[in-house]
Amino acid sequence: MTGTAELAHAEPWVDDPYGRALHAGRGPLHLRRLSPPEPGAAEVLPLDVERFCAPPDAADLDVLRRCAGPVLDVGCGPGRLVAALTARGTQVLGVDVSPAAVALTRLQGGAALRRDVFGRLPGEGRWGTVLLMDGNVGIGGDPAALLARLGSVVRPGGRLVAEVAAQDVDERLTVRVEDASGGYGRPFPWARVGAGALVRAATGWGLAGRWTVSGRAFVELRRGCP
Repeated sequence: MTGTAELAHAEPWVDDPYGRALHAGRGPLHLRRLSPPEPGAAEVLPLDVERFCAPPDAADLDVLRRCAGPVLDVGCGPGRLVAALTARGTQVLGVDVSPAAVALTRLQGGAALRRDVFGRLPGEGRWGTVLLMDGNVGIGGDPAALLARLGSVVRPGGRLVAEVAAQDVDERLTVRVEDASGGYGRPFPWARVGAGALVRAATGWGLAGRWTVSGRAFVELRRGCP
């Protein structure tokens, strides 16, 4: 079980603008870059809280059709995908470091635990699909380390579906969550990668597909495939 100290280290929400936004179902909310931005890069990265809290859209539904259970949704947020898969009869668990996200997922009828993905997770080595949606491939600020970690979570031949940046980017940065009223959380490492950068970081994974729906870009990887 992930310890309290580990969760405290992982938890970026101090004033918790993220939790407030999830409970309200709306933003504005964004990630502010604290590390020097690349030339021409935006200083803030919007978070689409309204979409996170809405039912699955066309891009989400396309991802859900690709899921082979059991499914682990890493950084599940308020649980729209966990709830949708549960309603389909698919075994699914959401994990998130945000207490608000876990609570809201459970309110929708989904199973969720407050966990750091780099700590111990239930069912390691037996998951059929891992989801990294809504930019969660940035968790920890090191996509190669995150993919290596998730390689020990899925079963042999298991799949990982990641939502990536639509642009060809490969950034490591420090950010914090901010809202329009001045609330903010503590700094944490993050990453932004496009499809090409993700594939380059995916040691031990094989590319199974890449596609775009409604302006959102995705990559599917298979564990142990060439």
